[in-house]
This record gives sequence, structure tokens and C-alpha cells, in this order.
Amino acid sequence: MIPIDRWYRDSHGVPVHVIGWDYEHAQVIFKREGYEHECMQPLRYFRTKFTRIRDDD
Repeated sequence: MIPIDRWYRDSHGVPVHVIGWDYEHAQVIFKREGYEHECMQPLRYFRTKFTRIRDDD
């Protein structure tokens, strides 16, 4: 896993913390507040359902 530290919003507007990129499986790894386990989504799906939160947002 390649470590990443970025914030995105899901399709419901809920912030998620992207913590890594699994190059071998082309998956984005992220954590949801209040949920202890890591979540994963294929990059092609993640790009359509999540929006990056910029520092100026």
C-alpha cells in the first residue's frame, strides 16, 4: 500500500479519510469516522462517487 493523506466526500456528502492506494489491485483505501475498519473501493468506482475536499473548501 502506498500511504496517502487526503480527504474526500462520498456521494452522500460524508467526509472520508483516504489513507492509501493499493497499486496491485487498483483500489483506494479509506476510513470512515466512527468505523474502525478500513474500507476499499476500486479506483474506477471511487472516481465517480467521491469528490476531493480541497484546503480552501
